[in-house]
Amino acid sequence: MRFFQYKGKRIKPSDQSLVTRFVTGALLGVWLLAFLLFHLLFLVSTAWTVESFQTHFISQYGFITLCLSVMITAGCTFLYFRYGQRHFKQIVHRQKLAKMILDNGWYETKTVTQDSFFEDMPGGKTTEKISDFPKMYYRFKHGQLYIQVEIKLGKYQEPLLNLETKLESGLYCELVSKELHDAYVEYVMFYDMMANRISIEDVSAQNGRLKLMASLYWEYDQLPHMLVAGGTGGGKTYFLLTLIEALSKTDAKLYVLDPKNADLADLSTVMPDVYHTKEDMITCLNQFYDDMMTRNENMKAMPNYKTGENYGYYDLSARFLIFDEYVAFMALLSTKESTAVLDKLKQIVMLGRQSGFFLILACQRPDAKYLGEGIRDQFNFRVALGRMSELGYGMVFGSDVQKQFFLKPIKGRGYVDKGDNVISEFYTPLVPKGHDFLKEIEKQANQRLSSAAASEAKAAGLD
Repeated sequence: MRFFQYKGKRIKPSDQSLVTRFVTGALLGVWLLAFLLFHLLFLVSTAWTVESFQTHFISQYGFITLCLSVMITAGCTFLYFRYGQRHFKQIVHRQKLAKMILDNGWYETKTVTQDSFFEDMPGGKTTEKISDFPKMYYRFKHGQLYIQVEIKLGKYQEPLLNLETKLESGLYCELVSKELHDAYVEYVMFYDMMANRISIEDVSAQNGRLKLMASLYWEYDQLPHMLVAGGTGGGKTYFLLTLIEALSKTDAKLYVLDPKNADLADLSTVMPDVYHTKEDMITCLNQFYDDMMTRNENMKAMPNYKTGENYGYYDLSARFLIFDEYVAFMALLSTKESTAVLDKLKQIVMLGRQSGFFLILACQRPDAKYLGEGIRDQFNFRVALGRMSELGYGMVFGSDVQKQFFLKPIKGRGYVDKGDNVISEFYTPLVPKGHDFLKEIEKQANQRLSSAAASEAKAAGLD
């Protein structure tokens, strides 16, 4: 058990002028140190007098060293702001946190009467003095901000328990998690989400999790099914192709549905189970559902069956159904067909986790008309890419979400809820210019065929 855990630097009322004090103190300190070093021999001498002191520093040598000290200070300042921006940002953050508490009045004061200097004269002025300032700690580690606030059941408890909106907009960060510890609430935030963006070569799927950013994973074994929303030009198609390429490197079996016969449909030239006609898509969906139900029954019949274990425990491979332009597809169906498709999807999102059947559903906007009866709530990993309206964000993340969404003209940027009800900024993996998805996916498909053929040949030789 740890009796002491470093929480960070305590935010104090005096931190409201922290930047000014730091800059002034640092500049003056560097200049004074440089200046005194030039005169060190004179200062340590025991023979100097007041007259020699004045003569030494007023001389031409004193003027030259003064100028050199200023130049050294300017050089150190340049180097600091060139390589120490992260440290300066922490100073700015601490000042903003102090001002936030003071400007909102989240502290207690008491009236203090100043006694007069003379005993026979009446007392002095009364002033307000801070008697209780909230305990707030700031810590920066590995690109993340950790802000801990003490909860004392006082009248300022509610705002201190719901600081995420102020912190995100004020510190220009993104909330990663919010946890309640013993008497403290801890906000963990990313300072620079874009710095966590990775290249498509770094995207990997293993042990039931898919890496999408430096510190962000889709834990599909625990939080299955992904919902991807985004308009034209938002990077949705490239993101889906990135997922397909990454998953094709595993032993998972993929099914791709593209009702518009667009980019994803081109995958039919390099991999099986890619469909774009209405009839083929419905057949594929029905087969995916039937295979899931069959696997569920087979798992229970296995001699090593154990309650609570999923497909990985039995060395079974995952299966992914990537469904692009879902809303456009549903609009093509009759009422009877639409009802049947919704029923199948509902069963998949409810039962697929245990048997390893996962759904990646993409659309421009997830209208409740085609994702009703709680289906949308079963998508644990949700991504909204590109430009979307407040209504669109509400459809993806829920209408009661307290989140300020900002638009940045960066392709592949959006927001994500990775299954913990915390919405943060998201950047899809970078795809280098000239990257050929078809070629890379075909390469993986050929490698899998070669491995399968080698396994069959080895098994035949053993027989």
